[in-house]
Amino acid sequence: MASDNFRPVYHPAGHDNELRAAVQDLRTGRWLAMRNLLEGTRAWPLWTQRTQVLAAVAAGSDAVQTWRSEEPGSTAAAIMYTRVLVERAIRAHREGHARTQELWQEAWEACGNAARLAPADPVPWVCLLALAQLDTDQRLEEHRLPPPGPMLFPGPWALLAEADKRDPYNREAYHRMLQFVYARRSDGSLSEAVNFVQWAASSAPEGSPLHAMPLFVRAERYRRDKGHEKALDLHWVTEDATRDALRALHLWFDHAVLAEASLLDLNHLAHALWGALQFGEAARVFEALGPYYVSVPWSYRSRRPGDAAEAEDTFLRARGRSLGARGDARGGPPG
Repeated sequence: MASDNFRPVYHPAGHDNELRAAVQDLRTGRWLAMRNLLEGTRAWPLWTQRTQVLAAVAAGSDAVQTWRSEEPGSTAAAIMYTRVLVERAIRAHREGHARTQELWQEAWEACGNAARLAPADPVPWVCLLALAQLDTDQRLEEHRLPPPGPMLFPGPWALLAEADKRDPYNREAYHRMLQFVYARRSDGSLSEAVNFVQWAASSAPEGSPLHAMPLFVRAERYRRDKGHEKALDLHWVTEDATRDALRALHLWFDHAVLAEASLLDLNHLAHALWGALQFGEAARVFEALGPYYVSVPWSYRSRRPGDAAEAEDTFLRARGRSLGARGDARGGPPG
């Protein structure tokens, strides 16, 4: 069994030690570590992930504005400024804030400026995709373009294509598109979401985190159906659910650079494999997670929505069961 002393840790940087240090500095209002980190970040997937995490931390402070004023010619500062404005607009929309429209317009203009300033960067286009979910009635023409294939929906396909052109299969771009699917209709059609993630995963190469996207939609369906009130295993042990979990394991996890993997992806995969009773395979993912976890999707099994302690307890039970099974298979206690 897993050690009773183990307690999971949430940190937005996960296994990215350099990002963790920059986040720590940013939380105290200092921006230099952020600047230095981004200056050394060359790969677009990692650039996208790091700027997203930093923006979520910086949105509540003036650190990025200070950086821009100190280094007005910095492209990275302009990208981060755009990121922060988008994050604030999305939060305002979520909270029903009176300034949502104003913040949305400001962020949208910043995206255009950033796209012109850094034409090779996918992030301005990812940001425009993020803002698309605010247009719930699809009033803007760019948010209701014809889809590239059957069974898909009208949406911001040109924005996704621009992100794809700069960084093929960019994880955040496709997840922003999924959020758009949920926002575009009052019922957030799950059938449209299923079609989208299957379409996205079908052409993604080995090692792409898009292979984990079907697990997100499956977890969302479970949440909406209030799965914790039903027989717990039925949703996850079906042939389709097991297939999705194992495909994500073999097509993404087995080829991924785990130090750069999204904690959300790893938690969804561990959750799906555990739910499908694939304990030995789930143990591999729990071991890759190390001390880190996020509450979603474990919180979807909580009887009280938003109960962090219950979500953590579910995670610990799943981890213990999976690592215990792995230890049994090896003929001894888990490492």
